[in-house]
Amino acid sequence: MSELQLPYPIYEALLAQARGAAPIEACGILAGKGGHICAYHPMTNTDGSTDHFMMDPREQFAVAKAIRAAGHELLAVHHSHPASPARPSAEDIRLAATPGVVYTILSLADPSTPTIKGFLIGSSVHEVPLIVVRDSEAP
Repeated sequence: MSELQLPYPIYEALLAQARGAAPIEACGILAGKGGHICAYHPMTNTDGSTDHFMMDPREQFAVAKAIRAAGHELLAVHHSHPASPARPSAEDIRLAATPGVVYTILSLADPSTPTIKGFLIGSSVHEVPLIVVRDSEAP
């Protein structure tokens, strides 16, 4: 995937969830088509951890069904880093189990300037441009 486009209202939802969950990592699934994110599905971090996340399998199953029903595809697995940079940790890399899907990370390390980035994680880690699109910039 060459890039992901993230509508500003969905970015705001990611940010609100991350701030509300801190110091626990927030997580969820981003869905859409052709690199254009259309929906965010917040998930429960069943581990309740400050430095990793685990999604509830029942929620994942329900979200997968909803994504298919909407005609969308899974574009990204999302989580927050309440106190560390927006880059995959060793644990994030080790637990990345969905090849070809972008992993987005929203960092609150600097609360006044949240940072969000996307990564393809496989045998290596590559940053994927993640563009936050305001309504006036939408195609």
